[in-house]
Amino acid sequence: MFSVGSPSMNERSASLPGAGVTSNGPVASVAIYTRREPRDIRTIAMDSSSRTSVALATVLLRREFGASPEPVSMAPDLETMLERADAALIIGDVALFLDHTTVRLKPDTTGDLVRLKPDTTGDDVVRLKPDTTGDDVVRLKPDTTGALAGRSAKALAERPASSIRKIDLGELWTQATGLPFVYAVWTGWQGAVGRDDVTALQCARDQGVAHVADVARMYYPDDPGRQAVAARYLRDNIRYRVGDGELEGLKTFFRYAAELNLATFDGRLRFF
Repeated sequence: MFSVGSPSMNERSASLPGAGVTSNGPVASVAIYTRREPRDIRTIAMDSSSRTSVALATVLLRREFGASPEPVSMAPDLETMLERADAALIIGDVALFLDHTTVRLKPDTTGDLVRLKPDTTGDDVVRLKPDTTGDDVVRLKPDTTGALAGRSAKALAERPASSIRKIDLGELWTQATGLPFVYAVWTGWQGAVGRDDVTALQCARDQGVAHVADVARMYYPDDPGRQAVAARYLRDNIRYRVGDGELEGLKTFFRYAAELNLATFDGRLRFF
C-alpha cells in the first residue's frame, strides 16, 4: 500500500479500486501542533515519514491560512520540535496518543520584540512536560458548506494564546473542501494485478474491518488503555472504502498539490 504522496504514484501505476485508507472528518493521527496563530507560523518541524501528510500540511497551511513556513525535518518529539520551530507536524501513533491539553508552556514573549542590537540569545526554548498517555480526537461541529476559508479555518485557529493548538488535518481538509481525504491506496504497475488479485485484496480489507478490536489487541497486547484508543480510532476515524466522494477528494488534493509543485497530476486516476 502506497501513500498517495509517494513517487510511485504516477502515470505508469494503477490502484486497487474501492479500497484505501481515508477519513471524512477528524483523523486523530495527522495533526499540526503550534503555539502561534496558524497564519503566523514561519517554521514547521516535519515528521517526514509520510509524504502525504507533509504535502497535506503544506497545502492546507497555504490555502487556509496563507502561511508558507520553512520546513525542518525532525524526529516526532513535540518538545524538541517546538524548541526549534513555530509548529510541529506529527503523525501516526505519536499523534494518536499525545494529549496536548496537559502540556504547559513557558510564556512566549520573544515573538513580537523589535531587535535593535544583534540578537545573541539563540532560539526561543519552550519546555514541555512529556505526556503520551491520552486520547486526543478533536471533534467539531461539521461544516458542510465547502468553503475553503472563512469560518472553518477561523474556528480551528482560535485557541487561548498560552496553549498549544492541535489542528487535525483530516478535519480541516473536510471542513475546507466538503470532501473525504485519501491517505493511501494499494498501488502497482499497470497490468501487474489481475481480477482475482483485486478480489483477494478487497476480501482482506473486509476481514480487517470486521476485526478491528482484534487488530488493536495484537498491536498493544499488554496495554488495555491503548487497545481501546486504537480500536476506536480504527472504527471511528479511519475508513477503508474509496467511493465517488473519496475519488473527488483525491483529485482535489492532487490538483492543489500540483499547484504548489508538490506533485504532478494529469487529471486522471488509473485503476486495475
